Amino acid sequence: MTYQHSMICHTEGIQPIAPVKWRGLDGLMSVFWDAEGQAGAGAYYLSPDPRMVIFFNDVSRQISMSNRGDDFGRYDRPMTRALYVPAGVPLWTRFNAWHRFSHLDLHLHQDRLLRLLSPSVGGSAARSILRCPVEIQDVGPIETLAGLLVEEVSNPSKHAIYAESLVASIVTALLDIPERPPEQPNARLTQAQMNRLAATIRANGDRRMTVGEMAAAVGLSESWFATVFKQTTGQTPLQWQLGRRIEQAQALLAESSLSLVDIAAQLGFSDQAHLTKVFRQIVGETPAAWRRSRLNALIAT
Repeated sequence: MTYQHSMICHTEGIQPIAPVKWRGLDGLMSVFWDAEGQAGAGAYYLSPDPRMVIFFNDVSRQISMSNRGDDFGRYDRPMTRALYVPAGVPLWTRFNAWHRFSHLDLHLHQDRLLRLLSPSVGGSAARSILRCPVEIQDVGPIETLAGLLVEEVSNPSKHAIYAESLVASIVTALLDIPERPPEQPNARLTQAQMNRLAATIRANGDRRMTVGEMAAAVGLSESWFATVFKQTTGQTPLQWQLGRRIEQAQALLAESSLSLVDIAAQLGFSDQAHLTKVFRQIVGETPAAWRRSRLNALIAT
């Protein structure tokens, strides 16, 4: 869905020197400005959604910025090459000297950013990240990514997913995202997540799922999922998954006349010997012995 931003913007003494180029995408809008500001020019910005600004030249000597407009000279600081402004945070700018500049504005719907970040860091951590402003002078690869995006915005030549992936790369490069989520020793998977995971494993009964696939099924990053899963079950994801597959084997042994070869193939074990080995480790006896004891118990009753 194309996103239309609703930022309040008041400028004085700033004017574009080339047509503004923009492109609306899924939950975001990219706008490229080539403009100039006179000495003493200024602007005020306030958006209900997060936004990012990447300058293609150094403006730290010519432009100052502040999040307070009542005493600009006291609270201002040099404008950096790239900045992230959280939703609802006001920004004032002032030109100390005439300057020509170009920059890329990214207007981003907060829900779109949460969808991007939450699978990797979790919803709570993603919301915390989006509340933290970022200002950096050393843009490094961000400038390269922004340049590629401006080229695509100016002369669209690829599917929108290309531009959206460039925005996602800029977002993850600019935001202050910790390498791993903060420690939460009491974190647990919910019962709904465990039920969803069990259902997914049953649906993929003919093969072993990877930890990454299991994490994706409940909307978590692989590393965080592995940590929380162990805290929830006392087992690693693969140990737990193996137990669920053996439960499926027990159900087939008890409720069908399938041979061990067929059951092993249906549940994704390499062969009958593999199924027998794992079954004995978890249940304490071979599948054949377990089936016989189950049958004898039924006959006795």
